[in-house]
Amino acid sequence: MKTLPEYEELATVAHGHLCAGQILGLRMAVHGLALLGIDDPTGTQRKRLVTFVEIDRCATDAITVVTGCRLGKRALKFLDFGKMAATFCDLETGRAVRVAAKESSKQRAAELYPEILEKNKQQMKAYRELSEAELFDVQWVKVRVGPEDLPGFKGPRVSCCECGEGISFQREVVVDGRTLCRSCAGQRYYEPLSDHGPEERR
Repeated sequence: MKTLPEYEELATVAHGHLCAGQILGLRMAVHGLALLGIDDPTGTQRKRLVTFVEIDRCATDAITVVTGCRLGKRALKFLDFGKMAATFCDLETGRAVRVAAKESSKQRAAELYPEILEKNKQQMKAYRELSEAELFDVQWVKVRVGPEDLPGFKGPRVSCCECGEGISFQREVVVDGRTLCRSCAGQRYYEPLSDHGPEERR
């Protein structure tokens, strides 16, 4: 594991700037991995870890810097719960720990450094110094990570009976005996503008 200043430099490059949320994310990840006994997450232990993040904010980019978990590697899982929390899963031991930022941490930052008027700078300074117990709630949990969700999974690819698009990682659903993608099964996040292709809308 690297030092916090070293991780801060990496996070600045990865995210484009450094802020309080990233420092919180860095410390969250370092603490979670320490609890699991993982000290080389981007090296010899890189295949042991899957991380679930619950918010799409600055802290998530910081967590990826420490853990090495990425969406493209299928080692980072995003669940949009809107919470400053992450669960770190050790695939080798089956242990998992959820680390959540305490709501009281912002108030503790204000109490420690009332002379720093800019909240981000105030929190950055405090989050570097507060203990893990002051920053985080920790809960040991059980997480089922099925084979279809593991990095390197090589499952069959099927086509949607409705739109014809390919579906990987067993994400298809069967409705009335027909294999459908989630969009065609009614879970679409977008609304098509027409039934025609883009070349017909020009």
